Amino acid sequence: MSAEARSTVSLRQIASYFLRLGSIGFGGPIALAGYMQRDLVERRRWFTQEEYLQGLAVSQTLPGPLAAQLAMWLGYVRRGFWGAVAAAVPFILPPFVIVSIVAALYVSFRGTSIIQALFYGIGPTVIALILRGAWKLVRVTVQSDPRLWAIFAVVAVVTFVVRSEVAVLLVLSGLAGVLLYAPPSWLRRASAAPGLIPLGLGGLVLATTSGDLAVLLQLGIFFFKAGAFTFGSGLAIVPFLQQGVVHDFGWLNEREFLDAVAMGMITPGPVVITAVFVGYLVAGLAGASVAGLGVFLPPFLMVVIFAPWIMRYRKHPAVQGFTKGATAAAAGAIVGAAVVIATQVVIDVVTAGILVAAFVTLWRYKIPEPAVVGVSALIGLALFALR
Repeated sequence: MSAEARSTVSLRQIASYFLRLGSIGFGGPIALAGYMQRDLVERRRWFTQEEYLQGLAVSQTLPGPLAAQLAMWLGYVRRGFWGAVAAAVPFILPPFVIVSIVAALYVSFRGTSIIQALFYGIGPTVIALILRGAWKLVRVTVQSDPRLWAIFAVVAVVTFVVRSEVAVLLVLSGLAGVLLYAPPSWLRRASAAPGLIPLGLGGLVLATTSGDLAVLLQLGIFFFKAGAFTFGSGLAIVPFLQQGVVHDFGWLNEREFLDAVAMGMITPGPVVITAVFVGYLVAGLAGASVAGLGVFLPPFLMVVIFAPWIMRYRKHPAVQGFTKGATAAAAGAIVGAAVVIATQVVIDVVTAGILVAAFVTLWRYKIPEPAVVGVSALIGLALFALR
């Protein structure tokens, strides 16, 4: 497709493609990004390879869900603001509807023996999925750099020991990345630039009020922060959510939280759709809507408002150093959180066996993740029937 033809790609075409991808796109952020490269660059030729790689680099540099951000970026590159909207809304809408329906069923049957049996088998498999996703992130970002491995290890151990995410470690890891990878001259300039992480937002506390409106406001603020300050991939949101949803607010217990993560990973679309499941359990459909809007709004704003600035400074050594450090820390936090959750899920020899079998299967064979989870659910039901 010529440059002139690429410029005529319509909003309807963009929306149609991302509606389909959001409906049937399984496999997590790396797989979704691969589908976009195959479909939009190689087959349809709506974008050049350079435009795609540029968008992928930006999406890896910025906080927020990688796949959703890449979709928004590609839409913005071709059709501006409305192109980003045409990519974002259809991409997010199908998994939002699917997860909301599943959440409603979950609420209706929560506590029943069937649900317990299902997640007896599913829980260990979700841990395997998280660990495999973390390993993919490590291979892409940490690679063989011993300095990044050190950051990864420290954050993983601290997360496990304190049994929750220590948010300040992500910021400190990013600053360590600046020190390690940016020359002193860049550091002096970076110190005069606007802060990359507004730490004050982390201390924002909602005034104590009563009623559902207060809960919705809490959900909105919390998930906005989740979308704005999680680096690495959609899985990077897991330790952040675990700390807030389970420990800080007490909206869900560990079992319910793992169920929410499972829904985000086995449904099509971006993994951070987990936020919708959490929001529904906390405050119904209104909570799901607020949580979904909160988690996807930051990456959308970053694309449509800061695109020129992003393109200008994304290769700045200080920015790249911060991203390397923060991403290595995110991978460490994912692994640490997965181990913490595993202590709640792997409760006997059977669940340990399911975890090992699921991990080996995902590692060695190209079996779709929903199929692996489905088999695990059937195992849980079968074991329940034999009792």
